[in-house]
Amino acid sequence: MKYTKLNNTDITVSKICLGTMTFGQQNTQQEGHEQISYAIENGINFIDTAEMYSVPGNKETQGSTEKIIGNWFEKNKNRDKIILASKIVGPSEGLSYIRDNMGFSKESIDDAINKSLKRLKTDYIDLYQLHWPERNTNFFSKRNFKYDENEKWKDNFSEIIGNLDLLKKEGKIRHYGISNETAWGLMRYKEESNKINLEKPVTIQNPYNLINRTFEIGLSEVCTREKIGLLAYSPLAFGLLTGKYLKNGGPKDARLNLFKQMSRYNNEESAKAVKLYSDFSKELGISLTQLSLAFVNSRNFVTSNIIGATNMEQLKENISSINVELTEEILTQIDLIQAKQPNPAP
Repeated sequence: MKYTKLNNTDITVSKICLGTMTFGQQNTQQEGHEQISYAIENGINFIDTAEMYSVPGNKETQGSTEKIIGNWFEKNKNRDKIILASKIVGPSEGLSYIRDNMGFSKESIDDAINKSLKRLKTDYIDLYQLHWPERNTNFFSKRNFKYDENEKWKDNFSEIIGNLDLLKKEGKIRHYGISNETAWGLMRYKEESNKINLEKPVTIQNPYNLINRTFEIGLSEVCTREKIGLLAYSPLAFGLLTGKYLKNGGPKDARLNLFKQMSRYNNEESAKAVKLYSDFSKELGISLTQLSLAFVNSRNFVTSNIIGATNMEQLKENISSINVELTEEILTQIDLIQAKQPNPAP
């Protein structure tokens, strides 16, 4: 395994992070615990979860992932060996079952953190993240920003930073990050934190993969210059970049076939790009999965690559990608392929 630091902290994390959103729906507790055990045995010390997980979100399974992780900590007595990240949801009518007070007010943050800590059976979360913005902006497959003149959101960046700082002072979190954010939002957090002399976000968790490199348009420069690390999620684009959907639409139990609402990457242009990368991986003599993950691992603005799996075979292949080194020649060829089908997945 390779390791890096959460920027501007003394926390060392594995370059590969174990994503857990399938725990409690596609994976049982026993399977989730098996994944955690294997990940730790292979050098991973970083686990990412969220209050809304498992995914797809629904009332019956909300919080199940945190509970499974909490039961792992209780059983193994090793909380201090793990860097734990979780998230608080932003406003969403479809998730109103999580709590009445949605958003990032002090009341909402206090409610969310206390419930997460209880499920996780821990006194603190190392990295607490805002799952998506309160304001109207581009995230979760939205393109072409459209400003809403009747938007009810009020600028509250300083208030949110202050609320999170109170959690730090209470010892409930060590640091905070943001997720599904734009370059404008990230810079506002940075500017406002400077004004009130409080910590800026140490990470941003956004999608990043071979068929969605939109992070590079503006956010990668911000992160590099401001020393804020990317936690890359969907590095395999919901499994498209394993190549399994190229064969007769993929297995019936594959995620995009089970959950049609998660199909934002699944379009004709994405399929064309995946085929090009698949052909290239065969030329190199490695799997498309390993090519895709090794590419994300190679980016200097990526702090950690969040992998996810529904079975042990997938998990083992994903983790082994840390040993795949891509030459400059290979990276140049990847850029040439991207030029043919630039960012087909929103």
